[in-house]
Amino acid sequence: MAPQATGLTAASRVGRPARIGNPRRAESSHANRDRDRDRGHERSRRAAPASWLARQLAMWSRTTQPLRVLDAPRASVGDRDASWPLERELTSVRRARNLVTGQLGEWAVEGVADTAELLVSEVVTNALRYTRGPLRLNLRLHDSRLRCEVEDTETAGPVRHCVDIDSEGGRGTELLDALAEAWGYLPTAIGKTLWFELDT
Repeated sequence: MAPQATGLTAASRVGRPARIGNPRRAESSHANRDRDRDRGHERSRRAAPASWLARQLAMWSRTTQPLRVLDAPRASVGDRDASWPLERELTSVRRARNLVTGQLGEWAVEGVADTAELLVSEVVTNALRYTRGPLRLNLRLHDSRLRCEVEDTETAGPVRHCVDIDSEGGRGTELLDALAEAWGYLPTAIGKTLWFELDT
């Protein structure tokens, strides 16, 4: 009499012993375990780029974000560091001059007040003429150096112009060359910072 098929499997073709049990259940449990393992690997593969992206964004956010929003209110990082927003109007040139002379008076640095006032006037006028968006004026006194910065949202740097003797404008870079100890511009996340330094 032939053995019942229920619960038995035929001997394997390669001579392995027969298994007792439900072959479908065994196959399905192995398949489920393999499928779960594959899903876990797939989830980890999908999660890895997201966590990598989050780490990259967190790392680069410190460098891509500006230190201060340009139109934020007046800020004072330290007793030798001050910052003000400037409106896009012609009266901002006079306001910038008054802010610089007033702050240098508070810091008891008056020997370079006239030069700083003249150069700030030129730099702010240039920013109002050739850029768009908000502006910010920063002053920093470190050791014996006064650093003045004007931040804007334009990426292009200042351009030297060939001016005639009778021209009334276009001499900002010449004045910076003649009166500042050093000057230049730095790209920022939202534009650039034009700066100059004076020896106090």
